[in-house]
Amino acid sequence: MLEARAHAQLKALLRLEGEPRWPHHLTLSRLVARSLRRGDQTLVRLAPGSDPSWLLGLLVPLALAEVPLALVVTPELRQRLLQVELPRLQAAGLQLPCWEGPTAPPPDRLWLLQHADLVAAWRQGLLADRQLVVPEAEALEPQLRRALGVSLDSGDWEALRRSLPAAAASLLALHERLSRRILARPCGPLQQVAIAPEEEAPLRQLLGLLTPLPDPWPQWLAAAGDGWASWAQVDPVLLQWQWLRQPLEPLAAMAGLWEQRGVVLLGQVVEGSGLGFRPQVEVRLADPPLQDPLPLFAPQGQALPNAPHYASHLLEQSRRLVLGQAGLTVVLLDDEGLRRGLASGLAAEFGSRVGHETTAPEANGVLCCSWSWWLEHQGRLPLPCQLVAATLPIASLEDPLTAARVQALRLQGRDWFRELLLPEALGRLQRAVAGLRRSGGRLAVLDGRLRRRGWGRQVLQALEPWVALQRLLPS
Repeated sequence: MLEARAHAQLKALLRLEGEPRWPHHLTLSRLVARSLRRGDQTLVRLAPGSDPSWLLGLLVPLALAEVPLALVVTPELRQRLLQVELPRLQAAGLQLPCWEGPTAPPPDRLWLLQHADLVAAWRQGLLADRQLVVPEAEALEPQLRRALGVSLDSGDWEALRRSLPAAAASLLALHERLSRRILARPCGPLQQVAIAPEEEAPLRQLLGLLTPLPDPWPQWLAAAGDGWASWAQVDPVLLQWQWLRQPLEPLAAMAGLWEQRGVVLLGQVVEGSGLGFRPQVEVRLADPPLQDPLPLFAPQGQALPNAPHYASHLLEQSRRLVLGQAGLTVVLLDDEGLRRGLASGLAAEFGSRVGHETTAPEANGVLCCSWSWWLEHQGRLPLPCQLVAATLPIASLEDPLTAARVQALRLQGRDWFRELLLPEALGRLQRAVAGLRRSGGRLAVLDGRLRRRGWGRQVLQALEPWVALQRLLPS
């Protein structure tokens, strides 16, 4: 039986390598092996910040399974797989033949797919009855959304006009009209402007009468309906813009992806995340109980992010938090203008110790960055002694994609904040502070909404266990 073979092989490998750092290797291996043998649809929820060595418990049953498989990975996970994990398996005498490319491999080869490759294989019907294994399931929706999306720039408009000389004048007039409307609107800190369906309708009607169209225009034309969001990414200096279109629910746009096939999803997936299927098996593999609660500085009476004095509040509190700290301080703030202003104010106080989104901070440095930047790079940075959440990681409605997703829930009469924005924010927050727990550092939340809004209790529950710091004392 696959479960017994995987258990024995993994146990021998762990014994060879020494004491494992993650406590659930054998459990994960048996779960994955059972799912592969039965063709089940399985969801394994991992604790935020789980040691990355958990991947070994997944790969051993994949190496032993005798069923057609496809492993869907992010670029970072692919690099770790090829450079770290496969050599570990080979050293233990296990082979995991990996196939990469646009054509389907023989059944005995593991098809290694990135998310864009998965979309291409699905569109061409190449997945057949292959079981899908998706680690880092928390990245599945955003990665698929980008892979399914369409991007149009000035070069694409030129290619379209060259391929359709009879319609060149009409296309030029439509582009100029769109450009005037987009560049005349305020684009906010994200430099993005939403494009309404009625604004793109004339272009859709014209292109619907013309064939053939050069890439990527057929994909843009096919991406129609209420399930898609359109916006322009504006360069206010060059007065140029890029047209972006992405699905609101990528797994709905890939209807049938999960049907009649075994699926194993693993990752730091929070409750309420939409993964497009109801698993037959759902297991949570949590880390051992923490001995020490997270020190949390979040006093009452802090300013709200929309308050006029919020920038000065952040600077004053951040300065107090940095004073006396011997290790790395990370300040998280998504508003770029506010973040750069805060970094400048801290640099005036602490000099070259302060950096902005740099991967080489000083040992006692102050790193100012966005939440997404920190989540992407934290694995390659030293563990901080403190994390300062200037604002909670709640997506902004100034982002056209977020606004479109919220509007879709509003039209259904649903609670868009508690069903969409809050669960996603809690997931980002838990992943962001996972390293802080290992380093024994402290968390400071300077966002007044934590104490003044009813949903702040859910944020505090997501951070448990924690202990309140009533005063700032140098550590």
